[in-house]
Amino acid sequence: MKTQATMNVFIENDDIEWEVVDKGVKRKIMAYDEQLMIVKVDFETGAIGTLHNHHHTQITHIESGVFEVEIDGNKKVLKANDAFFVPTNLIHGVVCLEAGVLIDVFSPMREDFIK
Repeated sequence: MKTQATMNVFIENDDIEWEVVDKGVKRKIMAYDEQLMIVKVDFETGAIGTLHNHHHTQITHIESGVFEVEIDGNKKVLKANDAFFVPTNLIHGVVCLEAGVLIDVFSPMREDFIK
């Protein structure tokens, strides 16, 4: 695992390749250390971020597109420049209504994303 000492402090989008994670969903792990991680997730229209939970706290910024976001059974449609907060262990997911990009921030970092 890269540590703060070995990770670049300047992150250029074009230097990071997309990883396909599901039908219509791909991600780029932009940067992380043991305490924090930022991930860019690209969704095609109709793609689903399946309902799930994890022990990490998550804040997501909607860079572009329109998403139906579900957190703990509550749903809301959010668009570019909106954000949502997911406390630890709450079930959450998204449905992409218009193609777009989410910027996920996790604390602590998601070890399962780099294995």
